[in-house]
Amino acid sequence: MTILDGKALSLKIKDEMKKEVEELKQTRNIVPGLAVILVGDDPASHTYVKMKAKACKEVGIYSITHEMPSSISEAEIIETIEMMNKNPNIDGILVQLPLPEHIDSTKILEVISPKKDVDGFHPYNVGRLTSGLDSFVPCTPLGVMELLNEYHIDPKGMDAVVVGASNIVGKPMAALLLNANATVDICHIYTKDLKSHTQRADILVVGVGKPGLITEDMVKEGAIVIDIGINKTEDGKIVGDVDFEHVSKKASFITPVPGGVGPMTIAMLLKNTIKAAKGRN
Repeated sequence: MTILDGKALSLKIKDEMKKEVEELKQTRNIVPGLAVILVGDDPASHTYVKMKAKACKEVGIYSITHEMPSSISEAEIIETIEMMNKNPNIDGILVQLPLPEHIDSTKILEVISPKKDVDGFHPYNVGRLTSGLDSFVPCTPLGVMELLNEYHIDPKGMDAVVVGASNIVGKPMAALLLNANATVDICHIYTKDLKSHTQRADILVVGVGKPGLITEDMVKEGAIVIDIGINKTEDGKIVGDVDFEHVSKKASFITPVPGGVGPMTIAMLLKNTIKAAKGRN
């Protein structure tokens, strides 16, 4: 069994990004810029945004966070995004989800210019991804593909099962695996007999936010297991959706939680922001 070490790979990617940022400064006088919109006081969202800002600073990306109260109107958020769409020094715009209930997330995300959509959530980029065209890809699934590539795992011809069908993780993950010529099965809350699907998987990707959902008997011998879930137990421990202790005995490759997919998500955000900066006119 080999651990897919996202923490180590993310550090390697950050070193590469640092060089790319320096080259952009030297050759084109461009400092990549990322703007984050943070609405409300959700502790997890604040933590994620701080981590993103720290990572930007480490590689030399300019970042700014627009903190807004949870009572803010949809119109005010849209106005801020439109202002950033026009700002030539901002390459990437990211709206930290979830947003308060009175805000229509879909409407907000559609206001972001597709050229600055470094989260890859705009329908334009979703459509291009589905069509196998170059686009901004959501950071978590993109990070998973980078991990597979780093460990020379080619999904071509493999049976891949994605558990979770969210727009942010499950659906783009399935699209990427399909584009890589895997045979893809998507499972979700209405799937009958989940185990009958997961037991067939050469590559099993899980991201639903349910600790211990995937047990040893649900995984076939030698499977590659990617755990995207992040859950906090009552005693404060961070765990994934996979019973790591037992499943790791059967898997050929497996991601730990923490230290697997999580660090890769932020590394891919940096990568997408630099990609956007390179596309400046």
